[in-house]
Amino acid sequence: MRKNKEIDKNPLWTRDFTIITLGSVVSMIGNSLSGFAMSLMVLDYTSSALFYAIYVMAFTFPQIVVPIFSGAIMDRFSRRKTIYTLDYISSAFYLSVGILLHNGWFNYPIFALMVFMLGCIQSMYQVAYQSFYPMLISEGNFSKAYSVASMLESVTVFIVPISTLVYNAVGIGPLMIANAVCFFIAATVETQIKAKEKYVEDRKIDKKENKVKMMLSDTKAGFMYLWSEKGLFFIALYFLFSSFGGGVSNVSLLPYMKETMPNGEYYYLIIGGMMMLGRVVTSSWHYRHKLPIDKKFLIAFLVYIFISIIEGSLLFLPLIMMFTLSFFSGCLGVTSYTIRISATQSYVPDEKKGRFNGAFNMLSVLGALIGEGVAGVLSTFMDMRFVMLTTQMIVLLSAVFIMGGKRRYIAPIYNREQ
Repeated sequence: MRKNKEIDKNPLWTRDFTIITLGSVVSMIGNSLSGFAMSLMVLDYTSSALFYAIYVMAFTFPQIVVPIFSGAIMDRFSRRKTIYTLDYISSAFYLSVGILLHNGWFNYPIFALMVFMLGCIQSMYQVAYQSFYPMLISEGNFSKAYSVASMLESVTVFIVPISTLVYNAVGIGPLMIANAVCFFIAATVETQIKAKEKYVEDRKIDKKENKVKMMLSDTKAGFMYLWSEKGLFFIALYFLFSSFGGGVSNVSLLPYMKETMPNGEYYYLIIGGMMMLGRVVTSSWHYRHKLPIDKKFLIAFLVYIFISIIEGSLLFLPLIMMFTLSFFSGCLGVTSYTIRISATQSYVPDEKKGRFNGAFNMLSVLGALIGEGVAGVLSTFMDMRFVMLTTQMIVLLSAVFIMGGKRRYIAPIYNREQ
């Protein structure tokens, strides 16, 4: 009875949490409509896994450098204003590009440059969102909140098949314009968030302070903080390797399916759909149940091992096994994600979240970029199945030696009430 009263005092679905959730859902729907269609368009125009890898890298590369500086900025300026301003900018961007593409324009180098600009916007948004979202979660509800976020993100991915059908029927222009509308709605909703950002006043810039010097100083402080917190450092280091494996999968799976199977993009969608179904089912379970506090690290560690094995062997299996294991990969992935994100975001103080998320994202994106480049090059002379197998074994070893070897630093962060 006492526990229920405590929960009532700290409800998850506050006004601001509901608004940020609705806004993020709308923008995710827009991204689901246009994102996969953009990938198909690049493959259709270039018919090259290497050019596809370059396109993916153009989006990924700015997410290495931008988070370093944007993380420092987010600890001094309003994250709320940054979020809805970037959503308005994204709306204008997608509207402009959508109109151009609908009128038949396509130039690969210029399009890659536009995608690079989009990557800059996305990387700033991610740092702002990741640093602001935890501030809207009431005490004791971190695991539940991130299970909601993961479940909604997974649900919106089921829109991808619709975008594929629309793309094949009328092209990508209407999808980009629809995405612009979604971002405009999301930004407008997000302007209604009323949460106080106390850290802004605490760290307000003095007018006489050199802004460039301040930003460089804060950036350095972010990495120093990450280095001083050994548990956070080793978690970030592992995710550099994990993202490396993810980068390889990003540029290997779709081209392989499209090249080796008739209508391979639809099988690719089924694989992604099964993974998302697993995430939805497991996220709903996490919303209602809590994992044993003292077992969270062990669960996450085992998940990292199993996911590497599944990802590495996926392309060697018959389709029915691919679909089945993708479902279990989704179940496992959302479990480790919920443990990791709720643990780190509840552990890091509000005034340091921007710098931590900026540094963490930089390392993760660096790993993804390296993986995308390696996969793009290796795909020109090596079977993509073995590319994925080899790289996932590297990820598996990193889990063993980093997460397992440095357990004494990491487990106290994971095994906490959040």
